[in-house]
Amino acid sequence: QVRLAESGGGLVQPGGSLRLSCAFSGFTLNYYAVSWFRQAPGKEREGVSCISSVGGSTTYARSVEGRFTISGDKANNVVYLQMDNLKPEDTGVYYCATDPPTCNNWSDFRHWGQGTQVTVSS
Repeated sequence: QVRLAESGGGLVQPGGSLRLSCAFSGFTLNYYAVSWFRQAPGKEREGVSCISSVGGSTTYARSVEGRFTISGDKANNVVYLQMDNLKPEDTGVYYCATDPPTCNNWSDFRHWGQGTQVTVSS
């Protein structure tokens, strides 16, 4: 059974950093991609970053490129999202998800964790 659990959210000031973790079971990064999504209040959920099973290639939304870094730990079944230089517009609930082997289409991700809240505010 596929399971994903996010952790590491919290309250941080603008310009600060957080590292989110997505601990998973029931699949391996050798065959499945893992993506991070976020949903701000009153807005639709959007794809933030993804790590592919094909060579570990990574994808970033334009709004976070250069500030966020996704990485995978195959030995411990964890995917991280390092978030630096955080902005108030990064506030939202962050989810990790899996299903497809690649990062070609955000809508292909169908297995989700419960989410972790990130709030960027002074």
